[in-house]
Amino acid sequence: MKLPGKIPTHQLSSQHAALHRDNTRTSLFGYHQLASNKRLSGFEIYSTEGMIPDYGPAKSGFYRFGILTQGSLHVQLGLEHFDISGCAVNFSIPGQIHAKSNVSPDVFGYYLLFEDSFIKDLIPQNNLGQEFPFLNYAGQQIFSCNQPEIDELIALALKIDLELQEISAGRETAIKMYLYLMLLTAKRSYERQHLTAPPANPGSTSHLVTQFYKLVGEHFLSLRQVADYAKLLHVTANHLNRIVKSVSTRTASDAISEMLAQEAKVLLRSTPLSAAEIAYQLNFSEPAAFSRFFKKSTGLTPLEYRQQENKNAFAAFGQ
Repeated sequence: MKLPGKIPTHQLSSQHAALHRDNTRTSLFGYHQLASNKRLSGFEIYSTEGMIPDYGPAKSGFYRFGILTQGSLHVQLGLEHFDISGCAVNFSIPGQIHAKSNVSPDVFGYYLLFEDSFIKDLIPQNNLGQEFPFLNYAGQQIFSCNQPEIDELIALALKIDLELQEISAGRETAIKMYLYLMLLTAKRSYERQHLTAPPANPGSTSHLVTQFYKLVGEHFLSLRQVADYAKLLHVTANHLNRIVKSVSTRTASDAISEMLAQEAKVLLRSTPLSAAEIAYQLNFSEPAAFSRFFKKSTGLTPLEYRQQENKNAFAAFGQ
């Protein structure tokens, strides 16, 4: 029998903050040391001071808006991998598996976490992905900005921090408006660079593979067969397999399995669900089938992976 319920995702809370913030570090900016009576529901902002360098794979029930001003890091969104350096912005959306690693020692920037309900007064709920294409699986979620655009984003982030530190009339409304202006600045940069324009060669190998990866990241929990994605991309399953393998040395089926393995990792890291419960949650016919799949994908059994992650977490916090 399949277990009911949705796949758990991280929500904005003190428990979530422990996954990406080092509470032994000092940072006066944003939420890192903000008094509880000054916090707002559905919104957080931080600088990279006090940020834990490695994060994920994880899923969140909110949007993430990162601004990199210097240094570099590696970001994974679903099956896509990006090495980014300042000046750049990066986004992730609710339900999207994401991770970061290889953070350089000189990295600096800011990041905002917000639920769509926080900004619904300015943008109708569930329309964020239409208004801002980078808040959509189909859009380009990481892109460079010019210096004036980065300067504008920094200035608005600092205004948000100033509002947070004081309790003044219209404080929450002002923060929502500054957030909207930050998204608008990013959108203008996106449009300036013609990132919304159709690709010059929509039939190219690289474009097809990118679109496939984006579709897998969005639909892998419900669509498990290569033929499902081939139909969406208007190609044959054999052609899709051939193209994906020519670019990555793995088949399209391997890519779907990798995405499913990432989901399993999220559940093993972030929930108390047993391997058997996860097996049914992910629609495997039986726990043994899930264990075989996970061992083939990662080289570890589900229990070994969970023990390894718990050990790493204890080591990270010096316990």
